[in-house]
Amino acid sequence: MIPLLILGLLLQNPGAHGYELLAFMEQRHYKYIVNFTKGSFYYNLQQLEEKGWIKQIQQEPSTRGRETRNFKITESGKAEFEKLMVKYGTQSEYVNLQFYGALLFADEYDKNKLLELIQSQIDQTKTRIALLDEYLSNTQEVPDQIDYYRRMNENSRSHHLVNLAWFEQLKAEIEGTPGA
Repeated sequence: MIPLLILGLLLQNPGAHGYELLAFMEQRHYKYIVNFTKGSFYYNLQQLEEKGWIKQIQQEPSTRGRETRNFKITESGKAEFEKLMVKYGTQSEYVNLQFYGALLFADEYDKNKLLELIQSQIDQTKTRIALLDEYLSNTQEVPDQIDYYRRMNENSRSHHLVNLAWFEQLKAEIEGTPGA
């Protein structure tokens, strides 16, 4: 999915350099969409260039003495973007939390340790909600224009609130059972 993100960002920001694209991904909290590191980002950027889907553009020499590599998407890159939109836009996951897999074996696991795992999920979910709240409080939807990313984050926040309530209920039920 990293290639889709890079190509999409270059469509939105032609002429951006790698560090700018990476900063956009971090500022927009794309890590909740796909796991990426600085290394995996630059690897994918290089692969996109080697495949001819993006290319460097000439820039004025930097006044800071540091050369930047600015990119734009090519016509074949636009075609690849279209393919990736279909590929990822039609996928749906049944379960997106690995925690659910671990929960399948909750009866075989120490209850106190299970409570610690659930508390970890509660803490992580609260952190995600706080990050989404921060993003949403700093953005406004423009009238007569759909901000898909904002709406996606609003939807993500709603899912996290449901998960938080479920984790807290599950924890309370386990704490109320004998032997917990």
